[in-house]
Amino acid sequence: VVRVSVADGTLRPLHVTVRGGTGAAFREPADATSRGSQALLCLTGDGGALVSESAPHRPDAVAYLPPAQLLADDGGASGALSVDASALPAFRPVAASSCAPNGDLPDFSYRVLSLDPTHVEGATDDPVESILLLPTGDGGDPGAEAPGKPPLLVVPHGGPHSCHPTAYIPSYAYLCAAGYAVLFVNYRGSTGFGQAPLECLAGRIGVVDVADVVAATEAVRASGDVDAARVGICGGSHGGFLAGHLAGRFPHLYKVAAMRNPVTNIASMVTATDIPDWCYVESFGSGYHGWETSRGPTREELDAMWRASPIAHIDGVVAPTLIALGLQDRRVPPSQGMEYYYALRSQGVPTKLLTYEHDNHAIDRVASEADHWINCKKWFDEHL
Repeated sequence: VVRVSVADGTLRPLHVTVRGGTGAAFREPADATSRGSQALLCLTGDGGALVSESAPHRPDAVAYLPPAQLLADDGGASGALSVDASALPAFRPVAASSCAPNGDLPDFSYRVLSLDPTHVEGATDDPVESILLLPTGDGGDPGAEAPGKPPLLVVPHGGPHSCHPTAYIPSYAYLCAAGYAVLFVNYRGSTGFGQAPLECLAGRIGVVDVADVVAATEAVRASGDVDAARVGICGGSHGGFLAGHLAGRFPHLYKVAAMRNPVTNIASMVTATDIPDWCYVESFGSGYHGWETSRGPTREELDAMWRASPIAHIDGVVAPTLIALGLQDRRVPPSQGMEYYYALRSQGVPTKLLTYEHDNHAIDRVASEADHWINCKKWFDEHL
């Protein structure tokens, strides 16, 4: 949560302590290894605000931040300003499926990891952060190579210029509560880590991001917390782009894949998407594309786009692959996933296609989202 002064434009981060009815902190305070996420929901009529707070293993709590706290002043000191908010009453789930039977919370832990990335020419060498969710108890398969240790699902985010926050995400909480360790990777190019790391990915997709996801995966495999022989990859949009790259180029590492509206062939996407500029900038670098000089791609550009795409490595894919498509998607046209699906089938790779007629890029209609994640779990259960 950031406060912006309308008088002089000064930015001031707010660190909100959510307190219950007794005045005690509603949540355990964040520390260096367990950082939650806070967000502004809306302003209230009396000049206050509603804020939310969650962590990967804790659903959101909603709290009221009164005007006196929202506008608090500590004498012009720099850094985050600590303020107090009052938690609103907790409500039971509207249905058992909205959290868990009887409102029980998922039983798992998490930690934030940092590693020094593989050097890539032209990219920054800033540390790469990941978030590892670990199920508690015995999440392993007795017949696995590492009985008692959970299989690992690696999840690179989409965008690519977005990030995985330390916030509660129901779909991945569902997978973790089912016994899977989940690794969110904020590869170079993610938001929130500085301008230089953000911009260094453009023109290097399929190189920098792939290197970071592989390095994070290997670090967790070496930690001893997971079954190193059972690793799957799961991602949507650019995360699906990375799932395709990783399955094709590292088949010994990623044994199962689940892709959601994936970018698979930039060369065939550039003239069908509502963001053709994305195809040029991510393939060739920031500033390459200008709307005032917009035109169709050249032969050389199409060749470079194809070489940067997962389709260039599809001959290496052996991982059983689940592909989910929103048929109303204009961002990444369904033809991207269909092209990849038919190519995998022709190679004899176990493949399943899910289509959602009324969904777009997010596949977030209630029935569709539930169906998709249930199918993802079943796919990993069967093949991993």
